[in-house]
Amino acid sequence: MPTRILIIEDHVLVREAMALTLAQVGEGVFCQQASSAAEAIALLEEDPDCDLLVVDLMLPEMNGFSLLGVIAKRFPDVPALVVSALDDRESVHRAMKAGASGFVSKASPSNTLIEAVRTVLDGGVFTPEATSGSDGSGRTRRASQAFAERFQLTAAQGRVLELVAQGKSNRDIADLLGLSEGTVKVHVSAILRSLGVTSRAQALLLMTRAGLRV
Repeated sequence: MPTRILIIEDHVLVREAMALTLAQVGEGVFCQQASSAAEAIALLEEDPDCDLLVVDLMLPEMNGFSLLGVIAKRFPDVPALVVSALDDRESVHRAMKAGASGFVSKASPSNTLIEAVRTVLDGGVFTPEATSGSDGSGRTRRASQAFAERFQLTAAQGRVLELVAQGKSNRDIADLLGLSEGTVKVHVSAILRSLGVTSRAQALLLMTRAGLRV
């Protein structure tokens, strides 16, 4: 099956450069392009079978933050990766809270974008704080995903578990993933049941014994 990515960026040269970069993600990658939020929404309404959205924040008419909110409500199964020149901490936090599954600065090298796309397509979360694009961090994420698959966790539970392993509180996780704190609590409870443990400490110990760095 092809991997379908929709690039939402108003500068045509940037869109074309991203499409060339994303072709390196793997075989069968097909990129569509939209120059505005309205065009992107129209494409999704016509055919919502999309694997990933790559979203710029500085879009005409409707900005990327607003678009993320629309996507979260109308197309909740389609993950979004923000690629923006607005890479300050507040913008990253706001984008993640609005529903993004990852954030990459436009100042980052192309291999960081490729790594971010692969991470989000695999159900993970990619933020500037979580990785520097190094081989070590990539191996850690892949190991975390393998651990989640071993215990048959859903993609959402896997994202929550990654943040639990980083020592994030339920409130922090809710803010980062754009969820309610109650939803995070439900995910954490389900994770503990799947792992066969009764506390976060026991879950972290189990991950450590599996060779994960927590």
